[in-house]
Amino acid sequence: MIYSIIQLDDTWILWAFLAGWAAVSIYLEQKYKWASKISGAIIALVGAMLLANFNIIPTESPVYDTVWSYVVPLSIPLLLFRSNILKIWNESGRLLLIFLLSSIGTVTGAIVGFFLLRDHIPVLDKIAAMMTGSYIGGGVNFAAMSAKFETPGEIVSATVVADNMLMAIYFLVLILIPTLSFFRKKYKTPYIDELEKNTTSNDNLASSYWKKKEMALKDIGLAVGTAFVIVAVSFKIAGFFDGLIPSGEDVNFFLNLLNGILGDNYLMLTTLTMAAVTIFPRYFESINGAQEIGTYLIYIFFVVIGVPASLPLILQNAPLIFIFVTIMVLINMFASFLFGKLFKFSLEEIILSSNANIGGPTTAAAMAISKGWTKLVGPILLVGTLGYVIGNYAGTAIGVWLSNF
Repeated sequence: MIYSIIQLDDTWILWAFLAGWAAVSIYLEQKYKWASKISGAIIALVGAMLLANFNIIPTESPVYDTVWSYVVPLSIPLLLFRSNILKIWNESGRLLLIFLLSSIGTVTGAIVGFFLLRDHIPVLDKIAAMMTGSYIGGGVNFAAMSAKFETPGEIVSATVVADNMLMAIYFLVLILIPTLSFFRKKYKTPYIDELEKNTTSNDNLASSYWKKKEMALKDIGLAVGTAFVIVAVSFKIAGFFDGLIPSGEDVNFFLNLLNGILGDNYLMLTTLTMAAVTIFPRYFESINGAQEIGTYLIYIFFVVIGVPASLPLILQNAPLIFIFVTIMVLINMFASFLFGKLFKFSLEEIILSSNANIGGPTTAAAMAISKGWTKLVGPILLVGTLGYVIGNYAGTAIGVWLSNF
């Protein structure tokens, strides 16, 4: 652990930084046009990355774990209170296809990276298995593959460091891509066009989208209270099914699939929220401010994403592993944009699908929210959580095959 001025157990100071810097990022985005163009998400992420690399804040802390465990789950139902399940179903079909095509890039990247670097990195077949699972699903797949292939602890730690750094950089790239004229000319951008149509050239896009709304104490109480109830019920049900339905390498494909669908916290959370919104539409439509509260929580999450991207740790522990995961991400990106162009997907769909592959559904949803692509939040959460199911099978297949070389 590298020394930092603020210690990992300085809980209140770290929370003050996370909440305060998220607020500053939102303020800058809505106050200044330059900040609106690069987005508050990048400001939040880069600010945290710089402070971590200058050893002002720690790269690990229980506070950051709390954001992943509590803040992110609470933000999801709040952001889905106005979801139309029929529209989401139509959009999810398209997103699932580009997500699967994007995952081909992940698998290809693992294979290419392995044969380029297998003589320089120990147990690279195990690392390839972990990162294939992670770059189709998420952290849960990374943990599952590391346990399955019994990867040495020091290799797991070094891989986590490389992955954290790369994810932060890649999110910056994906957030910047919609602002580049090259991509705007080559790909259709219906969601960006819709946002820009409702603003003039002199408007700040962020402030135009997040206009002031009438909100009462009742709205805040109902929004937050309902979100807590939905998260609690969803996680309890998912935990019940996870314990009830067997899973693992000794269990057949159907039971593993069923466990992955019914026993996954985020998939259950997304499904129950949208079911509740569909059954009780008037109740959820009557609540003002849910999207604003949920978005603020997501900005705190963006700050946390930037924190673990420590350059000294990369140089010290994992330079070659960083090159390996970079190869995987670059090939995933190339495949995503190539298939996206061939099958006429929109730029927004391609970006979110690649993001969901590399970072998981929560980071993809956060990006959709920060960009104002609110119609894609529900679909990418659904598609991305299904990646948790697919990731273990892809990671296992890659690990077993590459171990033969």
